Amino acid sequence: MIKSPPVTAKLPEDFFQPSAENPLRDNVAECLALHKPLDDQGRYRPFDELRHRWRSGLNPATCWAIVKSARVSQGLPILPLGSLDHWCSYFLTPIAHKAISAVDRNASTAALEYMSHKIGEGAHVSYLLNDLIEDEAISSSQLEGAATTTLIAKDMLKRKRQPRTPDERMIIGNYQLMKFAWDNRLQPLSVELIARLHEVGVAGIDDDKYSPGVFRTRDDVVVQDGEGNTVHVPPIAQELAARLKVLADWTNTPHDNADREDYLHPLIKGIALHFALGYEHPFRDGNGRVARALFYWFMFKNDFSAFRYIAISVLLRNAPVKYGRSYLYTETDAMDLTYFIDHQCSVVIRAVNDFLTAYKKMAVDTVSFDHWLAGSALYDRFSEKQKTVFQVAINGTAKEFTAVNVKENLDCSYNTASAVLNGLVDLNVFKKTKTGREWVFSLRDESEIKRAWL
Repeated sequence: MIKSPPVTAKLPEDFFQPSAENPLRDNVAECLALHKPLDDQGRYRPFDELRHRWRSGLNPATCWAIVKSARVSQGLPILPLGSLDHWCSYFLTPIAHKAISAVDRNASTAALEYMSHKIGEGAHVSYLLNDLIEDEAISSSQLEGAATTTLIAKDMLKRKRQPRTPDERMIIGNYQLMKFAWDNRLQPLSVELIARLHEVGVAGIDDDKYSPGVFRTRDDVVVQDGEGNTVHVPPIAQELAARLKVLADWTNTPHDNADREDYLHPLIKGIALHFALGYEHPFRDGNGRVARALFYWFMFKNDFSAFRYIAISVLLRNAPVKYGRSYLYTETDAMDLTYFIDHQCSVVIRAVNDFLTAYKKMAVDTVSFDHWLAGSALYDRFSEKQKTVFQVAINGTAKEFTAVNVKENLDCSYNTASAVLNGLVDLNVFKKTKTGREWVFSLRDESEIKRAWL
């Protein structure tokens, strides 16, 4: 359990009075050194960590009051939560600045279109980066407890196989949830849309447990840590719909005009929306995945289309304790949202870098593939769609293909997808086998392809 900060963040009235018990009184330099939001390494640390870094003999409550005074003086209000008259505050840390810069340069719709232009047609890029779309759906489910392995989950999504277990249904639900967020990115946020997100994400998994699309009506939902300790009690259910309406109105208010006094970069606002939904905990279960989907929805809405391929949940899944603590630090420190924003920004920076690494590899692989194809007798025999599917197979992005899968990834008709795959069979580069009622296509052995065409 974390150590919560002192309830009061005010200096004692006798702080400036002579006292042997107040060593900071006569040490102005040391007092001023504490009066700043960040530590010496530029980190926004919580009381739980700072208390171990103050020198022996100093009163932790007094030191915290000095630090908190600096933070309050430089903090900015961001959104109301809970009782609606209590506003969360935030301070823009160096990590947040770096994340904003990374997102502006690499995750906008314009940046993605430029990347696509350098590689080829948009469907080509989408197909090659499809692994990253799947990663978010899978890891978000695993973060919520799904036990299905990533390998099995990817096979299910690529082949469009029906889920066999509740955990697989959870992954399918998250995949559909992310697609729904993208498809509805132009819609304003509403209480109804929040309910619909939940319904899309959890329906059919265990309806008695999740109550798809239905807000909680009782105050019997709590959040516990891995040891069974209650770490969060959501606000009362009685005025939940009204509070969500306020949240929706705040979300729909444009804050991205630099001339506004309450300017908010979309990344910071999206992270705040993520926190707010998790804090309100409007559903009996499945709140985490809806909160993360809302973050993505907001980024899509604000023309950061590359977030379709930026998987934050992969990193959250790898360090769930830090994710949970970022919530707790905010809630136990007068709703200072900086802790959560700072953590999420650090995750976004790494996720954007992972996306760029995948893109650069794809660019290199595409050039290599084009050179190989140009030197083979296949060059004039492939259609553009067949080149795409063949490259996906060669790169190992997918090992098995179906007409349904190709149809969705290339955004074409079922008949066109079927013709693409059967054409690759006719060219002796693919083979097909019957699995149940479905034809499954896969790449022939490299030696067989070389014998046929090189």
